[in-house]
Amino acid sequence: MNLEKFNLAPLYVFDKEWALLTVGNKEKFNTMTVSWGGLGTLWHKPVVTIYLRPNRYTYELMESNDYFTISFYDEDYKQDLVTLGTKSGRDINKIALTKLRPESLKEGITFENAKLTIICKKIYHQDLDINNIPKEEKDKFYKNEPVHRMIIGEVIDIVDKR
Repeated sequence: MNLEKFNLAPLYVFDKEWALLTVGNKEKFNTMTVSWGGLGTLWHKPVVTIYLRPNRYTYELMESNDYFTISFYDEDYKQDLVTLGTKSGRDINKIALTKLRPESLKEGITFENAKLTIICKKIYHQDLDINNIPKEEKDKFYKNEPVHRMIIGEVIDIVDKR
């Protein structure tokens, strides 16, 4: 199959643009950069699929919240996304190290700077099975790190500021 003739950009939106996964409420929330994920449908519903390691602080909050947001940013915020992906909200107020300004939504948190925010309700999760991961990927991604949990959220709203 010749994939060059297809516009594959939507399949790589997480990988190329990155995004922030934010979980919690205005009293207690955390955000982290995600570059693995997908957009699609499940059970005739629009969904977002993300992958989250259990050793991340955001994972703890995901366990106790029903909603999460995925937000995308202009290139001007790339360094902020690097910071939010390399620092832990468990240890410091990492948002204070960025230009991002939190914004409360009815079901979660995003940032005023986001060009697009997808609000999701968790509808399914499952830990990836290490035995079903190809050896090359195991060696590359899971040699010293825990296996990701796949989380699927139904898209319940979109805030588009573009």
